[in-house]
Amino acid sequence: MTESMAERMKIASQGQGIPLVFIHGWGLNSAVWQPCLAQLQTDFEVITVDLPGFATNNLVQLAQYSLVEIADAIIDAVGKPAVYIGWSLGGLVASQIAIKHPEHVLGLITVASTPQFIERDNWPGIKASVLALFHQQLAKDTTKTISNFLKIQAMGSPHIRQDIKTIRDLVMQHEQPTRQVLDDSLSLLETSNLTEQLSGINLPFFRLYGKLDGLVPKQVIALIDELAPNSQRYVFEQASHAPFISHQAEFLTIVNHWLTEHVN
Repeated sequence: MTESMAERMKIASQGQGIPLVFIHGWGLNSAVWQPCLAQLQTDFEVITVDLPGFATNNLVQLAQYSLVEIADAIIDAVGKPAVYIGWSLGGLVASQIAIKHPEHVLGLITVASTPQFIERDNWPGIKASVLALFHQQLAKDTTKTISNFLKIQAMGSPHIRQDIKTIRDLVMQHEQPTRQVLDDSLSLLETSNLTEQLSGINLPFFRLYGKLDGLVPKQVIALIDELAPNSQRYVFEQASHAPFISHQAEFLTIVNHWLTEHVN
């Protein structure tokens, strides 16, 4: 990655205090965090970043669309130690930042994320055939593919229709990514495997899950407990893949409490 690429990464910042950097999931953008930010920015500096190729960073190009390159670009853009909060694919990116750049990380919070999204051997996850189908659909209709992905994310939520509408209304404020960017970032969900590196994270680490999540099945939680024995975790009993949307008040209470206890 060249210096000019790092300089072109944009971030948005509000509030003052310990910096919290929010990283969104696949196919969406940083606007998805908006409902959470107003309450947090009274006590923290809230920073949102769009992944390369998405929304405000739609013109950013990396030498290789990889977790390592993305992590490096975000670290360069933020420029100071922070707590990293990553949802879904963003949790993979945040974990990579904590693994490779621990000196820049005050704490790590992953939301509905896993070190390996794809089902493999005895590891529960998304079936490879499902992601292959999304790749095929992207070639035909990117908007419809993202819409279908939103439905899977909200599946199991007690208010699925409202969750989908909320997320869609938020992310549609920005220009949508190109098919190539969606394809490249979807490949990260397919190929990334941080299971072996997770035990090396020796900083405050909090993992949040939805018990009804169709993309990160609850069976994987106990396996990640073993891989990251020094981490804490919390399971939203009635949530699926987007607890910060469906259970916003509970999400903010849990995150605020953990930050107070574990990050100074």
